[in-house]
Amino acid sequence: MAKSSIKVRAKVKEGEATVKCLISHPMETGLRKDKKTKELIPAKFIQEVVCEHGGTTVMNAQWNGTISKNPFLSFAFTGAKSGDMIKISWVDNTGKSDSTEAKMK
Repeated sequence: MAKSSIKVRAKVKEGEATVKCLISHPMETGLRKDKKTKELIPAKFIQEVVCEHGGTTVMNAQWNGTISKNPFLSFAFTGAKSGDMIKISWVDNTGKSDSTEAKMK
């Protein structure tokens, strides 16, 4: 199995879960030119990021080419407890996707 492009840390404290994600992705806008060839670098950016907990979507983000390379995402939600699993997934404009699961600490 290939290594995921998503690194996740998730902790629960006093009933609130805090999730931090680092996603390895080039996030190209399609407007930048290659320095050597002077050709436009094709657009390649994450369009959607979803976090699921217990089969329910707890966070959904719609992104575009304005997000920086290797984006960091942090969010909080309630209703989780230590030991619960969360799933983070993304889809980019080329159809590529990735997902990973992590245990809440």
